[in-house]
Order: sequence, then C-alpha cells, then structure tokens
Amino acid sequence: MWCLLVSMMAWMQGAWAVLPSTQVPDIPVAARRPLDQPQPPPGPGPSAATIDAWQDRKFGMFIHFGLYSLAGGMWNGHRVDNGYSEQILANAPIPPNEYEALAKRFDPVNFDADAIVALAKAAGMKFIVITAKHHDGFNLFQTAQTPYNAVDGTPYHKDIVKQLADACARAGLKFGVYYSTIDWHHPGGNTYIEGNSNPITPAQEAFNVAQLKELLSHYGPIAEIWFDMGKPTSAQSTHFAQTVHVLQPQTMISGRVWNYRGDFAVMGDNGEPDVSVELPWQAPASMFPETWGYRSWQSRTDLPGKIRENITRLVRVVSQGGNYILNIGPEGDGSVVPYEAQVLQGIGAWLQRNGAAIYATRKQPFAALDFGYATVGPHAIYLFVAKMPADHQLHLPGLIDTALGRAYRLGSPGATVEIQHDADGVSIPLDRLPNWPLADAGGSHVDSFMAVVVLPFKGVLHVRPQAIAAARDGRFHLLPAQASHYLNYNGDGYEDPATLYKLAWQLDANASNYVLTVSYTPLPQHTQMDLWVDGQRYPLNLTGAVADNQNIASQTTRVHRDRNAHPYGMQLELTPHSPFEQGSRLPVTIHSIELSPTR
Repeated sequence: MWCLLVSMMAWMQGAWAVLPSTQVPDIPVAARRPLDQPQPPPGPGPSAATIDAWQDRKFGMFIHFGLYSLAGGMWNGHRVDNGYSEQILANAPIPPNEYEALAKRFDPVNFDADAIVALAKAAGMKFIVITAKHHDGFNLFQTAQTPYNAVDGTPYHKDIVKQLADACARAGLKFGVYYSTIDWHHPGGNTYIEGNSNPITPAQEAFNVAQLKELLSHYGPIAEIWFDMGKPTSAQSTHFAQTVHVLQPQTMISGRVWNYRGDFAVMGDNGEPDVSVELPWQAPASMFPETWGYRSWQSRTDLPGKIRENITRLVRVVSQGGNYILNIGPEGDGSVVPYEAQVLQGIGAWLQRNGAAIYATRKQPFAALDFGYATVGPHAIYLFVAKMPADHQLHLPGLIDTALGRAYRLGSPGATVEIQHDADGVSIPLDRLPNWPLADAGGSHVDSFMAVVVLPFKGVLHVRPQAIAAARDGRFHLLPAQASHYLNYNGDGYEDPATLYKLAWQLDANASNYVLTVSYTPLPQHTQMDLWVDGQRYPLNLTGAVADNQNIASQTTRVHRDRNAHPYGMQLELTPHSPFEQGSRLPVTIHSIELSPTR
C-alpha cells in the first residue's frame, strides 16, 4: 500500500502539469474494486456511481462521419472494397493532396443534430458518440491546432461536434466523442501501417493532448471518449488518460487508449467476449461488417432481418453485462441513410415494449440457457425467448431459496402462470401462459420477436452455480480448462491478444478444510500469486525454477471452506498478488490444482 501511495503522489505531480497555471483542483480518485479484481490506474477517474450509470445505459449510437462520407466508398469512379470506407484514404490509396481537396466540397447542409438525437431516442438509445477526428486527421470540431476542420477549412463553417453536444444536452442524452490517436494528416504520422498500429511521435502526442484539452473544455460534460487505434507507449496512453481525467474525472475512457489505461474494455469491431468479463465493457457494432463510414454501393436488403439481428446482438451483449453501441454512417451531405434509420426505428419499437428488460439490468446469473438469454433487475429476472424449447418449459437451473412470484409476459402483468419447482431449479410452463404461443411465433413481426417473460422475486436472488463434483473420496483434480477465464483486454494495440488474469472454479465441496496443491510452470525467479477460497485470500510464494530446469513446480497450503460467504458452492480463484492493476497477468502457467479433504 505504501508503494501504491508513492506512485499516486508521483502521478498527481505529473497530472497537475497538464492543467492551466491556476490553483490545483480537488480531483476525485477513481473508484476501487474488490481485491480479486484489477484495480484502475492511480489518480482521478470515474466514481462508482458514474460507472453504474454508464452500465445502466446499455444502448447507444455511434456516428462515423467525415470527409470519407463524401467519397462514399468510391474513388475516380471505382469502388474501393479492400477495407472500411472511412479509411479510403489509405485503402484506395489516394494521394493526400487529392483527399484533402474533399474539404473544399464538405458542406453537409442536411446534417440535423436535433433530428439525429430524436432518431437515437426513438431507437431507445441513451447516448451518442461521434467521430470528432478519425484516422484521416480531419476534425469535425473547431480546433486551434490545425485549420483542417469543419469550421475553418470547409464551406460549411460550422462545428458539428458542438451542434450534436448541444442537441444531446437539450434532449437529455449523454454525449461522447471518438478520437483517433493516429492522424495520417499530421507531419510524421501520415503513413498507413498495416493494422493501424502507427507509433505516436512526440509531436503528435503533444498535438493530441492539445486537442483533448479543447474537447474536454468546450463541449460540456463528455460521458465517454472513444480512443481508437495507434500503438502508443505506456507513457503516452497514461498521458492521454490523465489529460482527460484531470479535466473531467467522470469521463469514461475507452480501452483503446491502450496499455490498460481505459475505464471500460472494448471488444474488437463487431466482436463479443466468449469468456467471463467482470469489468465494464462495450461491444461496438456496425450495420454491415464491411464498413462504418458511408458506402454508397452497400447492399441494404432484408430490413426485418437486420432489425432482428441487432435486437439479438443487443440482448446477447446486455445478458453478458456489456453495453452495445450501434453505428450509423451519414451520407456526405449529412443526411442519415434511410435504411439505417428504419433499422433503428425497428429496434426502438421492440424496446418500447421490452426496454425494462434491458436498461439498468445486470448480466444473467446462469451459465447458459437452452431457450435464449436473461438479465436481472432489482426485483425481476427477465427471460428472452430466442427459441421455443421442445417441452415449452423455460428451465432456470440453480434458481433456489428465492421468493418468486408468478411469471408473465413483459407488458402483460395481468396474465400470469405459476412456476414449477424441481431439484435443479424452477421451470416456467409457457404452454400454460395465457396468450402463448404468440400468434406470430416465427418472429417476423417485431412485437413477437424475442419475447420477454418476467419472473418477479423478493429479497435476494440465489442461483446455485454449476459446480464440479468431487471424486468418491472427496478429492478434486482441477484443470484450467474447467475454470472460468477472466482476461485483460486492450493492451499495447489492436492486434495484442487478451491476457489471462484470473482462473475461477466452482466446487461442490462438502468438507470444511482441504489441503490444496497448485502445480505450475515456474519462472526463473520467485514470484507471488493469490489464492482465494470463498473470498478469503491465501498469498502464495511460488518458488522459481531450480538448476535442473524442472518443468513443473508445486505449492501446498491449507484452506477453509466458508459456507456463510458462499453457501451453494465453494469458490476458488487464482489471481496476481493483490492489489494488482489492470493489465496484470496471472504470473505463471497453471497445470492443475489438487484438493484433499482434512479433518
């Protein structure tokens, strides 16, 4: 803790340097997390209330708009299909002076910030994020750092970011900005590198920081800032994050600031996690996987299917505990593509009926459900029926010791059905639920697609986890493949793979005391790791490799089962030595864990 305090003091001295020469403000420190989770970087950052509010929003609008929107995926009369259309400058490729000439024609007279905000609200979206600056270096806001912006360098002469920020404020939506740390227009940074993994030059770092100060100072509260791409050093990522948090500590920073300096993790483009995630996270999605910016020749067919696709993605992301941000790419004149508006309106029609199952909920407590997905509100479980089980029963495994009410379809609380209890949990007989099955069971109509069943509860919700059974003699032999894997996202660039920081097992353990042995691949030197059993920490001092270059070492300790903390299964975790920061890895490769009951 003394080391942490010293590092925080050193950080604050550096952070104050980005402020104007005025009195140092009282800057709140970021909310801490349980010690078996990664801690945020030291210094100012969002409070627990801010993080909760951010997670409550669930659904937002991304807007990719810029000079590339004028090109629309075309150059010199030819389609450019080798990459996203917003990166046409690099993909075509286009001589920089010819691309820059687009600014002289950039006059998006049909850009209507209030209409876009109204569309977002009709879609059920709670926030908007717009590309203040993309990789091409063109700025949608007025900046003193370069005339290459919508106000000073185009016939439009208006600040698009300001218009949208003000429209969001009037309508009560949260507002955020996308900011590319790479800039192909900036001297020394204008060379495309595969994967957009451009290093950030010192001059470009200073340029970025100056622009971040402008964005965080002149556009009101910024709910989130969506950094993207590039390959900054750890010190540069820290510099960018500090600049934001000193000016607006409650701004949520995307993980693509890199080097684990974000406030929320970002999945890959159109990606979702396939493992456990316990930190705030967001899934960015485009209408079509081929592009984010406007593409004039994009095939836009099967409108009902596209609506259902995005409702399903929204539900899937929210059921895993994430936020879903769906992109639109306006045309060069600023108008919204009619197809994209219709998709959003279709999602909004579904949310009009089912929004209570999405907003301000948390991830499902079940490992998997054969019929679809679930979320949890303060007093109800929401069940999304993606496919009808053959027996017409919604099985909820492990749901026990909870005061449950009668189930009903969301929006129809007067038509209920009694649930059925069994040894494994509870079931809801849909064949006994009034007005079910729905008239349009195929789901071609938005009102019947992904119907939601509500199961009210009182008090605390108890779900028994799927637990590993002991051998006949009460022993356990645990392998990493049986564990839940928790990963660090957003390391030193887009292509940097996620890394493991936690393994967690649930055990059907009957004894109170065990001898536990961890087998691992040793490092050359001694290291530390923490073992957690039912919330109790057991520090492990792991020996290093010996002279004969052994491949496997082991560490043994005695542990105690705490049924008061975890009555339905023994929870066992391995993490880095706590407290550990975001990006810390499990220090060694685990081979197995052996537990033997003792008296």
